[in-house]
Amino acid sequence: MSPASTGASTSVGAVASVPAAPSPVSESRMSPGGPGFRRMSLALFLAGVATFALLYSTQALLPLISGDFAVSASDASWTVSAATGVLALFVLPMSALSERFGRRTVMTVSLAVAVTVGLLVPFAPSLGALVALRALQGAALAGLPASATAYLAEEVTPRALVTAIGLFVAGNSVGGMSGRVITGWLAQEWGWRVAVGVIGLIAVACAVAFRLLLPAPEHFRPGSLRPRVLAGTVRGHLADPLLRRLFAIGALFMTVFGGVYTVIGYRLTEAPFSLPQGIAGSVFLVYLVGTVSASGAGRLVGRLGRRGALYAGGATTAAGLVLSLAGSLPVVLLGLVLITAGFFAGHAVASGAVGKTATVGRAQAAALYQSAYYVGSSAGSVVGAVAFHAAGWGGTVAFGLVAVAGVAAITLAGTRAARAAAPAVRPA
Repeated sequence: MSPASTGASTSVGAVASVPAAPSPVSESRMSPGGPGFRRMSLALFLAGVATFALLYSTQALLPLISGDFAVSASDASWTVSAATGVLALFVLPMSALSERFGRRTVMTVSLAVAVTVGLLVPFAPSLGALVALRALQGAALAGLPASATAYLAEEVTPRALVTAIGLFVAGNSVGGMSGRVITGWLAQEWGWRVAVGVIGLIAVACAVAFRLLLPAPEHFRPGSLRPRVLAGTVRGHLADPLLRRLFAIGALFMTVFGGVYTVIGYRLTEAPFSLPQGIAGSVFLVYLVGTVSASGAGRLVGRLGRRGALYAGGATTAAGLVLSLAGSLPVVLLGLVLITAGFFAGHAVASGAVGKTATVGRAQAAALYQSAYYVGSSAGSVVGAVAFHAAGWGGTVAFGLVAVAGVAAITLAGTRAARAAAPAVRPA
């Protein structure tokens, strides 16, 4: 498939019309069915579980945290946005460390610090202390997403990259789902502090298994920590129009997702649904749909192309937002299913495209994407809560539809750019 058909930047060079013989490096990389691929997939799946379970451990508990500390929904939402916002700030510096000290080392240390902080979170004496601990946890977790994407780009064959990243994102969805469901039921019986403590223990188990399972990297080459070199790499990535579009798409998709899932607990526990905390938390089981859509992102790209898959993800998300306005609980749940499926598919496609587009400084490219992604999460959590406070669920939905429209506009710009460049690119 040509760059024109996928939206790839022509700056990376045209694809030759005659397939080249596979290189020894390509043959030594992991691929489905090959040595180490299952261990690697399971290790990063568990890392994804731990990352999202810790990062969003307070999201389903916001009504209880609001009651415990006598604060508003927008104040309580900072326990989510502080973690994601600080992660967005630290992901680029952490990616630089991974270029120097190795992907596996940085991921291991990051998880170790994050789970240690996670065990302290239940003992926060005030909302301010809780927000501070969550910010520290976000800084620690910043070493995971960019390093994982760079590890996969180096150790997995290019044809299997989107599938491998999809499995990592699927781990994110399982972590997000299990964290919210488990905390919902535990909090109903024993309070939010016990609930986040149990999530911390689960994350410890995932971190240990991750370190034992992940194969040692074979294709990593240490890079430079010199600020001038790193700044040049970042400028190069930001100068690539395709990468800029992918960063913006990741941010907008996550803005929708962060806004919806930050306030959905309030909507379900209030009239007209008035669900108990445990039942409201169980609604996050729809994350399993995200597991399926993320792991199937590679097949979706194969059928529709990269831009077609992004259009499909955006349309599915928009349809879910509209359905979620209904007064019927089953219809609202269907809307959440579509929002979740569209988001995880779009995120997996965009994230995988970053890994394939960046031929140098992959960790920095992945870090820029993750930074934009988590800025979107933080903005979505705060603005979604403010919109809900000001105009109810309809306000949150309107905010989400604006973000989805942004995804469509950026993807359309990529379509036009690819068509304009098509005469200069030879088909594969």
